[in-house]
Parts: sequence; structure tokens; C-alpha cells
Amino acid sequence: MSGPGPPVPCASGTEVTARGSSTGGGRRGARPFVLWREVLVAYLAPALTAGAGGVAGGQAGLAVAAVTSIAGTSAVVALLIGTWLQRREGPRPWTVALPRVVLAALLAVGAAVIAGLVGWFASRWLPAHTGVPDTRWLTRLRLDLPVSAALAATVVSWRWRGARRSQPGQP
Repeated sequence: MSGPGPPVPCASGTEVTARGSSTGGGRRGARPFVLWREVLVAYLAPALTAGAGGVAGGQAGLAVAAVTSIAGTSAVVALLIGTWLQRREGPRPWTVALPRVVLAALLAVGAAVIAGLVGWFASRWLPAHTGVPDTRWLTRLRLDLPVSAALAATVVSWRWRGARRSQPGQP
């Protein structure tokens, strides 16, 4: 009895053994970081998941917040952080020197703190000092904004660092 034959090269650059499994020799790296695509995903992912949760749970407020404050915050944060990471002069040295998980955590905490302050401002200061009425959706912002910002910052920074590693000559 003979064992499986030698691997056979395929058009994709991988090799396939006689049993049909790939040897992984032509494995592609991470997809390049494309800002508009990251912002679109940053909007759609929370809008669809939180929106589905709101519809399934019968929470109209969550369904509305999903496509407004939750997804909107996520998209804005993804755009701001992605633009900052992709600056024309090249990346800041510390953004490529830190481990990927540390960079993602730092940006997530920073975005959450800033978004938390914006959420507090909107929910507390606006009704007390302006004609904006104190409504339930304003109270949601204290939680929705920081969580959305932290998730968006984590995903965008993680993807950016992964895409940088896959480019030749990048750390």
C-alpha cells in the first residue's frame, strides 16, 4: 500500500495533497487597510446586531439607537482613528512599536473616555443649561457612546496593525 502522493501545485499557489487538503504554502496575508471599508463595517456591524436585538427583544428604543447613536458613534470613531493612524507623514513610532493588543487597548480606553464625556455632556449638561428636554434617549448616550467608541477603536486599530504587518518592509 502506498501513502498519499506528493503535493500537487494549484493555480492559487497552494499545494494540494492526494487527500484534497491544502498545505497552506500560498497563504495570503491580511487584506489591506481601506478606510472607507472599515468605516462602513463600523457602521453596519453594530447597526445590524443591536438593531436585531432591539427588534427581537421588542425594544423600540434600542432598535432606533442602533442605527443612530450606536452605529453613528462607531462610524465616527472608526473614521477619526483610522484617519489618524493613516496619516500621510507615516505612523507615529509608538503606534508600530507597541504590541498590537496594547495599541488596541490604549486607543479603546482613550476613545471610551472621550465618548463617555460627550455622553455625559449630552445627557446631563444639555438639559440643565439649554432648552433640550431630558429624555430617555439622552440617558442612553452615557452607555451607548463609550461602548461603541471602544469597540470601534479596538477593531480599527487591530485591523490597521494587521494590515501593516502584511505589507512588505513594515514592522
